Amino acid sequence: MNIRRLHTWNVDYRAAKAIQEALRGQIISRGGPKNPRLIAGADVSYEKCDDRFYAAVIVMEYPQLTVVEEVTTSGQAVFPYIPGMLTFREGPMVLEAFERLKHTPDLVMFDGQGIAHPRGFGLAAHLGLLLDLPSIGCAKTRLIGEHEEPGPNAGDTAALTYEGRKIGMVVRTKARVRPLYISVGHRISLDLAAEWTLRTCRGFRIPEPTRQAHLLVNRLRVAART
Repeated sequence: MNIRRLHTWNVDYRAAKAIQEALRGQIISRGGPKNPRLIAGADVSYEKCDDRFYAAVIVMEYPQLTVVEEVTTSGQAVFPYIPGMLTFREGPMVLEAFERLKHTPDLVMFDGQGIAHPRGFGLAAHLGLLLDLPSIGCAKTRLIGEHEEPGPNAGDTAALTYEGRKIGMVVRTKARVRPLYISVGHRISLDLAAEWTLRTCRGFRIPEPTRQAHLLVNRLRVAART
């Protein structure tokens, strides 16, 4: 896969913030694939108090959601942990995994925020732009914004708003289980992002592509430790 080289990763906080503010205007929050055949999930894992990171990307064929390809990478993070700057810490290794893929996905799901971010440019938006692929932020926790509690059933939703703008949807993916915070990454509408999140949940809270990537990367981290 070809990665767009829109900036360097060797930056400090001030430069990273400037990159986010400069690139966020390029995010496209409309359209999206109606019938994606290949859906990728990406996740990162690391030990607490350790700067060694492990990344995994899994490509699955829809609708069966069978695994077509999986790639893992590992390396040392050079950017410090700063809230709202996660991409600069995790992004290089995730992109390295994507570069190794033999299949180009039609849709990518990230375990992280899209535009539901203080500067409207979370990990799913940032990497979606660099990959130039339709992408969705499927976060387990809220970073910014306010919302009412969605209904108790799978498929119930509520709007996530910030400073009077709708920036995401709070989606109940499984009955009586904590919802996910869904936002646009790149090249997809919010409604379609929520729809594909629900379509790829198979009895679990987390969509299958990111769930399988999470399981894979944790196996890699544990194996490296033993």
